[in-house]
Amino acid sequence: MIDDDDTQLFRRTVGPVKRLTHDRAAAPAKRPKPVPREHDAIHTELQDQLSDGGEPLALGDLLEFQRPGVQHRLMLRLRQGRLAVEGELDLHGQTAEQARMRLPQFLAQAQAAGLRCVCIVHGKGYRSPDQRPVLKSLLNNWLPQCPQVLAYCSALPKDGGTGAVYVLLRGG
Repeated sequence: MIDDDDTQLFRRTVGPVKRLTHDRAAAPAKRPKPVPREHDAIHTELQDQLSDGGEPLALGDLLEFQRPGVQHRLMLRLRQGRLAVEGELDLHGQTAEQARMRLPQFLAQAQAAGLRCVCIVHGKGYRSPDQRPVLKSLLNNWLPQCPQVLAYCSALPKDGGTGAVYVLLRGG
């Protein structure tokens, strides 16, 4: 039990006490429901729109694309491998259909994460039946169709050379 001395000591230490007007704690605010992601519908639409046209490329062909407005110095830094690669998609050994499914999803996720420069490995085509780089040719056709892509070019040998591309993405 608590004796009178302890009770008085407690009251002197705490001081006068006021009763609260509300006897209930405020209910926490309800979180708003998440807004459905528009980019899920956009990837599916983009997957369907990626055309397979374009000219077939040779094994050692270098790739390069630049949208109007991309600064020359930025493109030069991309070509020289001086932009930090922040993400990678390895399509090496995949079928064209698998690549078509993965590319828009990867680009949308990379852009949403705020990545600026990514590397996409497509392989050189040595194992293709006719020694042609199938995925390389398709990527060269698909990447300009993707709204997230500002520019791309073949990677440096240390990052895959003509079997990979550096891709510069729009800000998210």
